[in-house]
Amino acid sequence: MKYPIQHILDSAGEGIYGLDAAGFTTFINPAAENMTGFSAEEMIGECQHKMVHHSRPDGTPFSHLDCPIYAAFNEGKIYSCSNEVFWRKDGTSFPVEYTSTPIMKNGKCLGAVVVFNDITERKKAEKEIQNLRRQLELENDYLTQEIAKAYGGIIGKSPALNNILSQIELVAPTEANVLITGESGTGKELVAREIHNRSSRNPRALVTVNCATIPKELYESEFFGHVKGSFTGAVKDRAGRFETANGGTLFLDEVGEIPLDLQSKLLRVLQEGTYERVGDETTRKVDVRIIAATNRILKDEVQAGRFRQDLYYRLNVFPVEVPPLRERMEDIPSLATHFLKSASKNLNVPNVRITQANLIDLQNYDWPGNVRELQNVIERAAIISRGGKLLLNLPKAGSYIKSKKSAEPISNGEILTDNQMKEREKENILKALDQAGGKVTGKGGAADLLQMKPTTLYSRINKMGIGLK
Repeated sequence: MKYPIQHILDSAGEGIYGLDAAGFTTFINPAAENMTGFSAEEMIGECQHKMVHHSRPDGTPFSHLDCPIYAAFNEGKIYSCSNEVFWRKDGTSFPVEYTSTPIMKNGKCLGAVVVFNDITERKKAEKEIQNLRRQLELENDYLTQEIAKAYGGIIGKSPALNNILSQIELVAPTEANVLITGESGTGKELVAREIHNRSSRNPRALVTVNCATIPKELYESEFFGHVKGSFTGAVKDRAGRFETANGGTLFLDEVGEIPLDLQSKLLRVLQEGTYERVGDETTRKVDVRIIAATNRILKDEVQAGRFRQDLYYRLNVFPVEVPPLRERMEDIPSLATHFLKSASKNLNVPNVRITQANLIDLQNYDWPGNVRELQNVIERAAIISRGGKLLLNLPKAGSYIKSKKSAEPISNGEILTDNQMKEREKENILKALDQAGGKVTGKGGAADLLQMKPTTLYSRINKMGIGLK
């Protein structure tokens, strides 16, 4: 059965209209009327170009000369377009996709038929996809950076660092608790993160707690959680860090700062795997691996009665000592290059380069603040350099500030107070530094003169406020 042409035009979902060779409208179907808002009576016999034709997406108009629809019947070719807009009667526009087909007779063009669709929804979907792609790219960049932190944060090839990596390889697949020791700024958290990432618990979270930043009265709530109304300010139930880390790893940074009265409760969790929230009688089970870190000498803390011996042995199943930067000077070039690259990107400081002279200066410094200090020095240098050679601002290697007050010599038979003994020890360290010319490590250094491990000496220097620069 054949349908009349007008019936087909009226039934079509696309907008359809015809133009004569002069560009005036000859017919228009209902779909085109609905999309444009113009009636057939308003459009037929009028210049379609002026009524709905047509603008680029930025609003600039087409002339008759560059209009693809006019080009169809002027050149006798079919033209299609999907990046323009048509205008409605109410002055609003909508994106369109259209095809202009010339009507030919005896080699002469009589006009054109234009078939168009409103592609507003398609454009909206494309924009949403574009935004989603951009968001995914941002998230991918973020995850890439996080992975770099997690897996690429331990940088260097020194023997001391290789020893650490070997220890990580050994202990990571086990369930053993790990105690990481070392001075501040050496990267103990990076070691903890690497152990977690290489363990079977890596699908779950590594939950970090800085024990030095928790107020004493909130330790129990922070670790074990609380129920609503258990104390002033407890307006709702709250899970603790152990519950959050269930099935994963809990990293207790600065574990030596945990108050003595809470250490017994921590020991119970480690031994029995059970705990109660503050204000709750329900006993909960938890499966957590503990990685602890400290810059204190916990054996000394145990002897002084500030740390439980049984907790110390429970944590110290597998000890890992992170060496200070001055004991892995070979790693400074790769660390400095890494920090400079990151600083250049994050601080928007391009074209800063590190020279061999810079590296020599960096390797001649004692780095009491370790890797964290190196990162800060590189970032500061990148900011002040603003391109070109890296401008370092380092204090002289081994320089220090002498104490303003010295202890009096010990008389025969005299008993010194604890404060006097501390002052005497401080004076002894100052004399060693003075005799060593400010040098701490190596042959003839203060540690060598005192027959003391460099790490121990640096810890005492920091604790006594001698103030190595």
